[in-house]
Amino acid sequence: MKPKRLRADVLAGLTTSFALLPECIAFALVAHLNPLMGLYGAFIICTLTALFGGRPGMVSGAAGSMAVVIVALVVQHGVQYLLATVLLGGLIMMAFGLLRLGKLVRMVPHPVMLGFVNGLAIIIALAQLEHFKSGEHWLSGTPLYLMTGLVLLTMAIVYILPRLTRAVPPALVAILGVGLLVYLFGLPTRTLGDMAHIAGGLPTFALPDIPWTLETLRIIAPYAILMALVGLLETLLTLNLTDEITETRGYPDRECVALGAANVVSGAFGGMGGCAMIGQTVINLSSGGRGRLSGVVAGVLILLFILFLSPLIERIPLAALVGVMFVVSQQTFAWASLRVLNKVPLNDVLVIIAVTTITVFTDLATAVLCGIIIAALNFAWQQARELYADEHLEADGSKLYRLHGTLFFASTTPFLNQFDPANDPARVTLDCRHLSFVDYSAIAALKTLRERYEKTGKELQVFHLSERCKKLLKRAGVEHH
Repeated sequence: MKPKRLRADVLAGLTTSFALLPECIAFALVAHLNPLMGLYGAFIICTLTALFGGRPGMVSGAAGSMAVVIVALVVQHGVQYLLATVLLGGLIMMAFGLLRLGKLVRMVPHPVMLGFVNGLAIIIALAQLEHFKSGEHWLSGTPLYLMTGLVLLTMAIVYILPRLTRAVPPALVAILGVGLLVYLFGLPTRTLGDMAHIAGGLPTFALPDIPWTLETLRIIAPYAILMALVGLLETLLTLNLTDEITETRGYPDRECVALGAANVVSGAFGGMGGCAMIGQTVINLSSGGRGRLSGVVAGVLILLFILFLSPLIERIPLAALVGVMFVVSQQTFAWASLRVLNKVPLNDVLVIIAVTTITVFTDLATAVLCGIIIAALNFAWQQARELYADEHLEADGSKLYRLHGTLFFASTTPFLNQFDPANDPARVTLDCRHLSFVDYSAIAALKTLRERYEKTGKELQVFHLSERCKKLLKRAGVEHH
């Protein structure tokens, strides 16, 4: 590796590790867990996916989307059941990758991708507002002004520094610079240590202390499946985004296997489950992190913070980290999607808005699923409307119908409406050279059409069926001559 590339990856990894800390602590607290569980999860998952995953430059850790999923499980059954869920969820992720199902991400339309990115950008920004509270109450007076001023200073450094030099990541300079300012002037603002104390030892191997019974499986399986689905979705969509930013190609199946294995290890060593984190990935990429080393450095530094550097790290002002995450939110949001709202079809606009809204108010898996369903229904409707027929009366008195389009469940009615069995001549020919049969509904429609002509005592002949159509009809036991 070139020295310049090596230096860029190390500095990007250092910057990313600072951004991982508050997020992983906050998500652990959201899930009613010890903050060290979030940090152990971040160390293990970030390091292993960086080493063995299919997308260098992408950062994984204890993600908020997965923390929200398991809150009810932790409250009802405790931490040991969560660790078992993380193990099972990891195995499901590995199976997904080994079965080469990563390609299913191709089924996610671009408007859904834009909605996903916009929704997560809004979530990242909203999550930072919690740091403007003290307990249940919003900050006011001097603490509020100081917090706001430091956040704005951090954002200003991140935006202005790249115009002066690109030698160091601006986010890193902003965090260290604001931290030094707060320390030298003794400014009374909240620090990372006010969120949680992060000093601890090495994670230790211990299988979850639970009864290994079918009843336990019944409790953890629904959470494990949901955790795996949410984790895979967020990871594969973040992988797509990373591909776009870096203009390179990642390997979805390899990433799924690595993520699953990392979750299994995390669960076995007392860590939270995790997946790709879009905010930290954007920080890593914008700081120059392109190789595996940046993710490894970020993960290993989290462990070093826990073991040796906690007194220093706990002094980092939250305002600096909040400012960086606000910039990340702004950079993550697909502003281009707003500029094209009046240029793309209305149904695509609705998909973008729907996925963004659902991501913010419910969860990512629901949002993406709804987006795919809306896009699929719209596609089906458009395809159904494009089916049409040309009619010709032949010299021998017979009639020729030449069909164009796709015959499937949504277009069977328009297909049947093209014909007039009552008034057609005794012999009718159906030319299917430009017609595609897709599903059983298409076969049923052809069968219905044949029956309608038979009832009127007329003959229907079908020509130019594709080999695929012939196989479909043969399997269904429908004559096509």
